[in-house]
Amino acid sequence: MARIEAVADMDSNSPSKELTYDIHHSDQRDKESLTRDINLIGGIAIIVGNMIGSGIFISPKGVLQQTESVGMSLVVWTLCGVAAMLGSLSFAELGTIIPTSGGEFSYIKTGFGPPLAFLYSWVAVLLIRTSTLAAITTIFAQYLAEAFSSSSSCSPPSYIVKIIAVNAIALLIALNCASSRRSISLQVAMTVAKLFALVLIIFVGFVRLIQGYTEHIAPSVLFKDSSTKVFAYGTAFYQGLWAYDGWNQLNYAVEELKDPYRNLPRAVIIAIPMVTVIYVLTNIAYFTVLSPAEVLASNAVALTFANRMLGPMAWLIPLCVCFSTFGSANGSLFTSGRLAMVCSREGHMISILSTVNVHRKTPMAAIIFEGGLAILMVIPNDFESLVNYFSFTSWMFYGLSCLAHIVLRFTHPEWKRPIKIPLIVPLIVVVFSIYLMMAPIINDPSLPWLFAAVFILAGFLLYFPFVKMRLRIKCFGYITRFLQKLLLSVPSRFVSPEEDVNKSTDS
Repeated sequence: MARIEAVADMDSNSPSKELTYDIHHSDQRDKESLTRDINLIGGIAIIVGNMIGSGIFISPKGVLQQTESVGMSLVVWTLCGVAAMLGSLSFAELGTIIPTSGGEFSYIKTGFGPPLAFLYSWVAVLLIRTSTLAAITTIFAQYLAEAFSSSSSCSPPSYIVKIIAVNAIALLIALNCASSRRSISLQVAMTVAKLFALVLIIFVGFVRLIQGYTEHIAPSVLFKDSSTKVFAYGTAFYQGLWAYDGWNQLNYAVEELKDPYRNLPRAVIIAIPMVTVIYVLTNIAYFTVLSPAEVLASNAVALTFANRMLGPMAWLIPLCVCFSTFGSANGSLFTSGRLAMVCSREGHMISILSTVNVHRKTPMAAIIFEGGLAILMVIPNDFESLVNYFSFTSWMFYGLSCLAHIVLRFTHPEWKRPIKIPLIVPLIVVVFSIYLMMAPIINDPSLPWLFAAVFILAGFLLYFPFVKMRLRIKCFGYITRFLQKLLLSVPSRFVSPEEDVNKSTDS
C-alpha cells in the first residue's frame, strides 16, 4: 500500500518553520493509480447514459420552434447525431494516442500548450460541468417531486425541489467516492431503464404508423413553412446537441478503461449510432401522436405523449425520466471528478484534487469538490441562463480539440495510432464548431455573450501567477495536509495501458 504522507512537508526543526509543498513532484512510490474497472459494456453505458438525460424528453419543442417544420427538425436531429459521431471518432483517435483521462484538457494541452488548456479547465471544472450537474439533478428533483405531489394542478414548492436535488447530489458523491465499480453498475442499470422508456415511445409510434396516423409526417407537409433564417438553425442545433451532449464522456475516464486501444473506438462506434437512431425514431413517434402546435405548447413532450397514449400507465414515462436524469447525473459526476483530478495532476488546479483514496482507488477529493460546487449552484433561483450563455464554449473547446487532432497528425507522425481517422473528419467538426460559436451570437447579440468571453479570458489572470510561475499560498499547505489525511489520499499517477498489461501479466 502506498504510504500516506502529507503533500505539505514542514520540518519542525527548521528555524524558519516555512511551509513548502509540491504534490506534483512527490515520489512515485507514494502515488496511486486508478484501477481499470470499465469494460466495453461499461464504456457504452457511460456514453449512452450521459447522452440520454432529459434532452430527448424536452428538447423536441426547442428544435421545432427554431426550424418551424417537422421535416427540418428531423434533419437537425439527424445532423446532431452525425456531428456527435464525427466528434467522437476524432476523440477516439485522440484517446488512443493520448491515453490519459481528462478529455479536451489533455488534447488541448498536448496540441497547443498549457495556456489554452488552463482556459478549458478554468471554465469546465469550475462552471460548465458543475452547472450541468446542478441542472440535471434539478430536473430529476422536479419530476420526482411532482410524482409524489398531492396536487396535480400546481407545481411543488421550489424549496422541496432544491432539497431533493441537493440530497441526490450528496448520494451520488457518496456512491462515486465509495466505488468506481458501483458507480458503473448504477450507470448500466439506469441506461437500461431510460432505453426502456424510449423503446416504449418508439413502439407506440410504430403502432400508430401502421394504423395510418401520418398526417404530421406526410411528405406533402414535412418541410412546409421551414425557417429560412440560417443562423436560427444554430440555436436549433444547440437544443438538439444538448440531448446529444455526453458523446465524449468516456474520454474523461480512459485511465480506467480496460484495453482502451480497442474498447474506446468500439464503444463510440456502438453507442453514438444507436442513440442517433433512437432519437430520430422517438421524434417520429412524437409526431404520430402530437401535432406541431401541440409539441410547441408542451413543456415536456414525453409527458404529453404519455398522457395521450398510455392512459393509466402514463406514470411509466416520468418514472423513467427520473431514472434517466439520475443516471445522467451519476455519469456527469463520475467524469467531472476525473477531469478535475487530471487538471490538478498537471498543476492547473489546487493540489488536493489530484489525490486518490488508497483503499477505494477513487479521486475522492475531486468528486467532493465537483459535487459541492454543483450543490451551491442548485441553491440560486435561476442558473439556467448562466448555463445557456456558457454552453457555446463547449463546442469552442470541442473544435480546439479536433484542431489539435489535425496539428498532432503533422507534428507527431511517429506516434503510435491504433486507429487512424481521415483528417476530413476533425476538419468538419472544426468548421461546425465555428458555426455553432458564431450563429447564436449573430442571431441574438446581447451583453451576456461578452460577459462569457470576459470570464473565459480572465483565466489568464490566474494562469500566469499560479501555473506558469508556480506561486504557492502557504496556508494551502496546511489545508492540503489536513484533507489528505482526512480522505486517506495520496497523489495520483498515470499508468499507460502497456504498463498496466505488463503489471497484470507479472501478477
